[in-house]
Amino acid sequence: MKDLKVIFMGTPKFCLPVLDALIKNTNVILVVSQPDKLVGRKKVLTPTPVKKLALENNIEVFQPSKIREDYEKIISLKPDIIITCAYGQIIPKAILDCPKYGCINVHASLLPYLRGGAPIQHSIIDGYLKTGITIMYMDEAMDTGDIISSRELSIKDTDTYGIIHDELSSIAKDLLIDTLPSIINNTNSRTKQDSKLATYAWNIKREEEHINFLDSGINIDRLVRGLNPNPYANTIIDNIEYKIVSGYFVKTTKSIPNKICDISKKCLGIGCNDGIYYVTSLKPAGKNVMDIKAFLNGINIDVFKDKEIK
Repeated sequence: MKDLKVIFMGTPKFCLPVLDALIKNTNVILVVSQPDKLVGRKKVLTPTPVKKLALENNIEVFQPSKIREDYEKIISLKPDIIITCAYGQIIPKAILDCPKYGCINVHASLLPYLRGGAPIQHSIIDGYLKTGITIMYMDEAMDTGDIISSRELSIKDTDTYGIIHDELSSIAKDLLIDTLPSIINNTNSRTKQDSKLATYAWNIKREEEHINFLDSGINIDRLVRGLNPNPYANTIIDNIEYKIVSGYFVKTTKSIPNKICDISKKCLGIGCNDGIYYVTSLKPAGKNVMDIKAFLNGINIDVFKDKEIK
């Protein structure tokens, strides 16, 4: 496949194993990624992870702010195939119709479940027992194209977004390389999605990162795991925001929702709808992640006793 002319379109860290595998197995003639962004408190202009890898391999990078309006460069290169993975913009029909072998998308769910931009987070937050990778032909809608191949991954009740992210990234690389020959030889399967089964994984909004301690313990646990390690779920205690990194739930009737109900130098338990959620690590505003014992040893725990959570 080394003579296969590939344009790769992707942006975040998740894509790196996929792009690396394509560089090793095909002829990647262009990488398309989102524009560089200002990052951190100092607002440092930072290239995307995909851009960094492309430049390390002396591959040209194209970063249009609006791909729907700026795509002539892609078409002019006459690629054999275009492969996208978490690119971050809707691809216009002019690009979809361009390559000989079509536009292929690598999506981090078992389509038609979890269409959208945050499928890994939602697979945990929404309580799925399994997820996976789907290789699909692209069309003009979001994640609705015909399925070529897929591979499953079970979700354990201790898995975090970070764990599933890395496992799916590796699966994506292997499945794509395994699937490409059948696409080129026109021996691949092509299965239409059942839109009646479709669910959606919209990008996580800032307000959705906030923990509702009137909710059930299992839902709180899923939210915390689904947002670890980025951006983390959060809560507000005494007008200070804390990122909740990890914890566990204990079912009990001896709790008051939305209130700190069990605190000592070793534990911090917050009441929820059906029990107590015990925080095991957190990140105070402006500080590093701390295990709960280190955090509690550094504060006056009497100030926290019986505090209501906002």
